[in-house]
Parts: sequence; C-alpha cells; structure tokens
Amino acid sequence: MRLRTLLIWLAVAPTTAMGIQVAVTAERLLTQSENLRADVAAAERFGAPLYTLMVDLQAERAATAARWAGTAGAEEELRDRREATDRAAAEFRRLAGGSAEPFGDVNQRLDGLAAYRQNADARVGGADGTLPYYTGAIGAIIQAYQQDFSHAQDAELAQVSRPVVPMLSATEMVAREDAILALAGPSRELSPAGFDQFISAMGAHRYLNETWIAPYLSEGDRRFYERIVASPDWQTKIRIENAVVSGHKDIESGVRLPAEIGGWRSAHENFSVQMATLNVDRAREVLTRGEAKAAELQTEVAWLIGMSGGGLLVVVAVVVLTTRSVLRRLRALHERTVTVAEETLPDVVARLQRGQSVDAGALPTVRGDQDEVGRISDAFARVVAVSVDGHRQLAAERHGFGMFAAGIASRTGNLVSRQLGLTEDLQDTFGHDEALLAQLMRSDQLTVGMRRQIENLLILSGGEVPDPHTEPMRVADLLREAAAEVEDFRRIERQALDEASVEPRVISQISHLLAELLDNATRFSPPRSKVVIRAELVADGLSVEIEDRGPRVTPASYEEMNGRLHSAPPYSVLAQNAHRLGLFVVGHLADQLRATVTLRRSVYGGTSAVVILPGELLVKTVREAPRATAVPAAAAVAAEPAPAPAPRVLEERKPELVLHTASGLPSRRAPGQAPVRPAARDEGGGRPALPERVPQTHITEQLRAPRAPETPVGPDTATPEEVADAWADYEQGTQAVEEELRQDQP
Repeated sequence: MRLRTLLIWLAVAPTTAMGIQVAVTAERLLTQSENLRADVAAAERFGAPLYTLMVDLQAERAATAARWAGTAGAEEELRDRREATDRAAAEFRRLAGGSAEPFGDVNQRLDGLAAYRQNADARVGGADGTLPYYTGAIGAIIQAYQQDFSHAQDAELAQVSRPVVPMLSATEMVAREDAILALAGPSRELSPAGFDQFISAMGAHRYLNETWIAPYLSEGDRRFYERIVASPDWQTKIRIENAVVSGHKDIESGVRLPAEIGGWRSAHENFSVQMATLNVDRAREVLTRGEAKAAELQTEVAWLIGMSGGGLLVVVAVVVLTTRSVLRRLRALHERTVTVAEETLPDVVARLQRGQSVDAGALPTVRGDQDEVGRISDAFARVVAVSVDGHRQLAAERHGFGMFAAGIASRTGNLVSRQLGLTEDLQDTFGHDEALLAQLMRSDQLTVGMRRQIENLLILSGGEVPDPHTEPMRVADLLREAAAEVEDFRRIERQALDEASVEPRVISQISHLLAELLDNATRFSPPRSKVVIRAELVADGLSVEIEDRGPRVTPASYEEMNGRLHSAPPYSVLAQNAHRLGLFVVGHLADQLRATVTLRRSVYGGTSAVVILPGELLVKTVREAPRATAVPAAAAVAAEPAPAPAPRVLEERKPELVLHTASGLPSRRAPGQAPVRPAARDEGGGRPALPERVPQTHITEQLRAPRAPETPVGPDTATPEEVADAWADYEQGTQAVEEELRQDQP
C-alpha cells in the first residue's frame, strides 16, 4: 500500500468508524422506538378486545361447568355468556383481520368453539373433554400477550411491564378454581382429577401473587393490591380454599367438598372485578410508559445525529489538514528514495557482483537531521549502507570461495598428474608382469576418477572446464572418451554414428557430462549387466541415451533427480547433498551447454538418461580417403577419392600399432621410447589385450601436465583374471552404494 493511500486511510478510517458508530446507534435507537410504538399501538388495538375475550371465555367455562353439574338457572346464564363471548370474538376478529399471523393460535382455537359447544349441549365426551378446550383458548390469549406485547428493550420499561403477564395468569388460575367449584354443583362432589386441578390452580395462583406480582408492583398499584387482599371477599376466598384443602372427604366416586364452598360465587364476583381493574390499570401504565420512552428515544437520536455530525466535520477538517502537511513533507523524501531504490542501489549491487569498485558518493549519507522526516531519511541511508556492505561481503566471500576451490583443485590436480605420470612409468617399466600391469591399470583408472572429482569441484564453484581440443571430434570417439573415464568401462556398450562431430570448444564439457552419467549407471546396476550408450541425430540436435539395468526408482525419486538436473542449487543444498553431487555437476554442465538431461524409467526396468545436445554444437563429419597403414595381420585398404573440403573437416583416425607384453597385456611407453616388441604367444592363441586409456585427454589447463601421446588400443576382450577383478570391484561398489543409501535414510 502506498504511503499516500495509507495516510488517506488514516484519515478516512476514524471518520468512517465514527459515522458508522453513530449510524448504528441511531438505527438501534430508532428501531427500539419503532418497536415500542408498534407494541403500544398493538396493545391499544388488540389488548382490550383480547382481555374482554379472555374474561368472557372464563365466564362461559364456569357456566358450562355449572350446566354440566345441573345447577339451577345454569342454562340461561350459559346462553348469556355465549352471546357475550360471540360478541367479543367477533370484535377481535374484526380488529385482527389483517394481522392473523400473530394471533393464529387464538383464531384457530376460536374456530373450534362451536363444535365444543355442541358436545357440551349433547353431553358428549364428558366435562373433562370440554372444559380443557376453554383452558387452552385462554392460555393461547395469555401467550399472545406474552409474545406480542412484551418486547420492551428498555430496562425501566421491562421492570414496569414484568407483572402484567403474571397477573393475567393469576386471574386465570382463580377462574379455573371457579370453574372447578361450579363443576361440583349442588352435590359438591369432584372427581379425583378435578380435585387435583383445583389444588394445582390454587397453588399456582398463590405462587404468582407472592413471587411475580407483589414484588414488582409500583407504589400505587401495591397499595391497591393490598386493599384487595385485605378485603372480606378475598378473605372469604382464602377461607374456602383452605376449607377445600383440609375439610374435603374422600368418597367412592371421588371427593366431597365442604359446605363452605357455597359462599365462593358471590366473593369471586366481587374480588374478580377488583383484580380486573388492577390488571387494566397496570396495562395502561405500561402503555403510557412505552409511549413516553419511544418519544424519549427519538429525541435522543436527534441529539446524537446533530452532535456527531458536528464532531465528524471537525475531525475531517483536522485529519485532512494534517494529512496534507505530512504528504508535502514526505513527497521530497519519496522522490529521493525512489531514485536510490530504482537506480542507484541496483547499479551498486550489479557492480559488486561483477567485482568492480563502488563510488561512495553515489550512496545516500546520514545527515543527522532531528525532525521526523530527516530521521527517516537517515534510517534509509543506514539501511542502504548495510545492504551494500552485505552485498560487498557476499561478493568477496564468493570470490574467495572460488579462489579457494580453484587453489585446492590446482594443488590436488598437480598431485593427480604426477600420480598418472608415475603410473605410466611403472607400466612401461614393469609391463612384462601381467598381474602387476593389471593392478597398475586399476590404479590408473581410479586416479582418473579422482581427477574427474576435482573437475567437479571447479564446476560447482562456478568455473568452467576449458577445452584444449582444436579440431572437432566424432561422436563415436566422444563416447569412447567418456566411457574411458569410468572405472567399470568394460561393461559399457557404445552405439554411435560417424556422420556427426562435436565442436572442439565443448568436447571436454560433453565428455565430462556423459562420464558422470555413465559412472552413475555402472555403479547402480548389476555387475554382469551392460550399460548401453547410444547416440543419434534428432530434430533438435543430438540425442544421447544411457540405459542401465539398475533397480527400479519411484516416480517421486525421478522427479527429485530431474529437479536437480534442471536448476542450479545454492551452496546450502550442495552442502546437504555432499555425497551425491554427480547430478548437480550434470545440471551445471547442461546449463552451460544449453542441453537438456532427463531421467526416466527404462523399458527394461532400470533407468534411462536422455541428453539432448543443441544442433549448434554439432558439425558434419567429412571423411578423407584413408591412407595405408602397417597393421599386423591387416591388409592394405584402397584409397577412396575424398569429397570437396568443407569449412571443418575431421580426418579419419589412423590405427596405430599396439604393443603387448609376453602375456598379451598392452604396454605403455613414453614419447621417444623404443617400442617393445611383442613376445611369443602360447599355443592355442594369446590372451586379448586390455584397453589402454590415455590420461589427461580433456583435463583443464590448471590440472594439465605433460603427457605421453595417445596410443591406440586393440579389441577389448576380458580375461578370467579381469572378470574376477571386475566382480571384486562390483562388490566394493555395491558396499559403497549401500553405505550411501543408509546415510540418505532419515
């Protein structure tokens, strides 16, 4: 995020947050005010009809119970009560015509009123099946009061409205007692279920009065409630309830109530009117408080919006002025910083990486300013100085490491060259001893492997392998030279064409790359198996495929190894894989040659390494007429006319005389040394000669030492002793591979 954008957000964020807070608060207060007004309006519209309907249903329930009990005059009273209930229900339905959903349960129960009246008139289902209908309808009305008229979100208003629903419930409990006593009738007999219902209603009524009504009444309502409780009618109610509890008698059909219940009817008519007055007064007080609270909330919203709007304007003005001032002061610092970051510092880093010196005047300096912007500028200058010092130190360390690696490689290479020269001298001196000569050949081959490892060190440290060749080399000769670098070269089968040759400047690099892959193939394949290397021209250049019969490798391992081949790793990765650097060397060489190397599973179950060399590294081989050469047991070959010369012409190599010892082993000799004549062979045919590898063919100039000229070798046919040596080498190599695999396991 840009600094300008950040400062703008610093200005916008607090003002936006304040505005959102004001909007949320105002919306909450307005919603609360609207809800209060809606509750008040709903209560004023539906409260009185609902309460009237509840009272009429309670009276009809008591009249129905009295008629069921056979009380005198109950039928006429029931008819009057039903008419009153019908009027109250019709008025309620008229007012609630468009608001049927909030009072759905009440309307549903009113729909079944006619059916229950018919059952009561026909005395079908018994009183226990009819009276609970009225109780359920009255309970639905009380539930509607509780759900739709008790949404007060204000603590004070909630405190005032808390006893409203308990008072309605307490009135219902007393009305249930009246209905149960009316059901007893003149006989004063109740079923056990009816008696239990009376006791439950009485206990619930007293609990509601003591716990949920009296403690929450206002001062004026409490005095009125105390007058009702102290009245003779209320005391008569208490006395009758106590008499029913203590003076009832159990009879065969149920319970016989005491004679004191005769005074219940008149007492209930008196105190029920007083309780209804208290309920209405409490409801009106709640509505008045709700209306006042809604108006108060609207006034609070108006003040909040006005004061918050003024505060927002002040905050916006202060933040805008401050932001513009900061931006003006930072603009100049920003321009200087961009110049250093985009132009000066990249140029300095590039010069350090190339090993060039850096002008100190081009970097920002610490001025020691005391203001905030000046301190930021000084801090940036210190950061640039630390960064430049770090790059300078890193470049010096890389250069020092390269020189260190080159020095070690040079010293070790000199020793290796001396070792190779000493080996050749020993071969020339003791060439007549077949067993010793075989061991010297093995020593020579191991020394060549040491030389290749030294060249690996040069490659991984960032150097290149200089190529001493001046003429192109045929692909077949290149494959033979790469195979000669491998210790177990006898197992390598070469298949190459002579129609193409390789540029002289890349011969050593390609030979080293192929030698690493061949060495890996021979080490990880059975000792009696062949490792095939074949080359052929393809559309993109030259394809060289190395195929072995080694163990199966998982796809994940192929993916990991190909990753090493296609990207040059940092030194930290090389350090973690110090015992498996061959693939890294191949990857570096492939990157220098712009070649691609891919490892995949072979059709024979082993591994196939495919190297694609670009076409610009190849030249066409143009043959000249071969010249006659004196070769033992070989006839002269007729010369052929040579084609027209091309820009680059590769002469066909002439076979040279290969001298052997008395036992058939090849004999090396230094330049100018008299050739050693082959001794007489045993009857039955002499042993085939060992191949002779000429050391230091493509060694780097740092490691190169004077050497003897190359001597061509004869056919390669292994003797029993050589096979035994190869098997011993395989066992030794297998043990080394197993040790490496154990080291790789976590």
